[in-house]
Amino acid sequence: MNLQTFPKSLNRYRSMFGLIVLGTALSGATAFYSISQFEKTNQQPAPVPTAPVVKKVIALGRLQPEKEVIRVSAPLTLERDRVAELLVKRGDRVQSGQAIAVLDSRVRLQSALLEAQQQLKVAQAKLAQVKAGAKTGEISAQSATIRRLEAQLQNDKVAQQSTISRLEAQLEGDKQAQQATIKKLEAELNNATAEYQRYQTLYKQGAISASLFDSKRLNLETSSQQLNEAKVTLARIERTGQQQLNEAKVSLARIESTGKEQINEAKATLNRIAEVRPVDVQASQAEVDTAAAAVKQAETDLNQAYIRAPMAGRILEIYTRPGESITSEGIADLAQTDDMEVVAEVYQTDISKIRVGQQAVITSESFSGELQGTVNLIGLQVSQQKVFSTQPGENLDRRVIEVRIRLRPEDSQKVAGLTNLQVNTAIKL
Repeated sequence: MNLQTFPKSLNRYRSMFGLIVLGTALSGATAFYSISQFEKTNQQPAPVPTAPVVKKVIALGRLQPEKEVIRVSAPLTLERDRVAELLVKRGDRVQSGQAIAVLDSRVRLQSALLEAQQQLKVAQAKLAQVKAGAKTGEISAQSATIRRLEAQLQNDKVAQQSTISRLEAQLEGDKQAQQATIKKLEAELNNATAEYQRYQTLYKQGAISASLFDSKRLNLETSSQQLNEAKVTLARIERTGQQQLNEAKVSLARIESTGKEQINEAKATLNRIAEVRPVDVQASQAEVDTAAAAVKQAETDLNQAYIRAPMAGRILEIYTRPGESITSEGIADLAQTDDMEVVAEVYQTDISKIRVGQQAVITSESFSGELQGTVNLIGLQVSQQKVFSTQPGENLDRRVIEVRIRLRPEDSQKVAGLTNLQVNTAIKL
């Protein structure tokens, strides 16, 4: 290599070295930038604080008055009686002691009261006569009493005989009407039998369908059942009417015996008024006391024929209408609906979270909006669930504890007419 070419080679090497240094610097800068961007991308954002979640216990429940619903019925001595008059209707508000129904036995008990009052008057008159001693005026008065008792006995007999005649006519009319019904049903049964036999022949011949033949057989069975029911009704009419007649005849016999007994007593008094003795006064006073006790008993019995509200409240349901006999369902349901509550069925696994005073929200599809309430009583007994959501696959044997939630007064007014409505409850913990 000569001296002239050496500077040129040196310059070429310097240029190559500079390019290498510049490339290395650019590569390092690029790598540093990529790493810094990767770190920025993987940085996690700071968590945003969230509001605390309010926990609730959800349960099904039912609406009911805060005070228990009362089933109003007749006293045990009149539990098989019929309702003659119904003085209220569903939804009416009643006061404590207000009459809501009158029983059919009222007429009989009124007669018994009048009879007891009359006996008391007789006993009082007898006592007064004994105390006053024997006088011509007393003798005349006692004679008048005898005549009055005889007239009263005759009038009572005529009235009771009229009652018997009316019951006999009523029984005969009811029997004739029911017998006419039976004849009509017998004719319908004969027609249904003929139709059935005719269609049976056609069915065997294949002329009609099985469904048409079955309908004719159903008509025959229905007609037969209706005829049997009509005959049972006729038997019941005869039995009931005869029982009423027997009772009326027994009352007539009692009127006759009582009236004769009163007349005999009055006649005996007439024979004794000539002499006044302390023992006679005591005996007469005892008769007055006995008669007064009988009047009080008759008044009590008559008062029982008027079924009265045991407390102020609203009539929720009527079970017995006028003319119907009182059954085990009683006459009506009564409750104070001004203060309503929710009986929530809380699962036994959640009951430890419930405390008296907790707030609750009640909803239902039957009313708009939400009702507000406060837990005021937690049950002490585990029982089987009574309210169900009717959802497919629901467990129908869950064990629950009843929790009573008192509604606010303004919310009670909104649902006062929805006793036993199923609701959803959410108790805030």
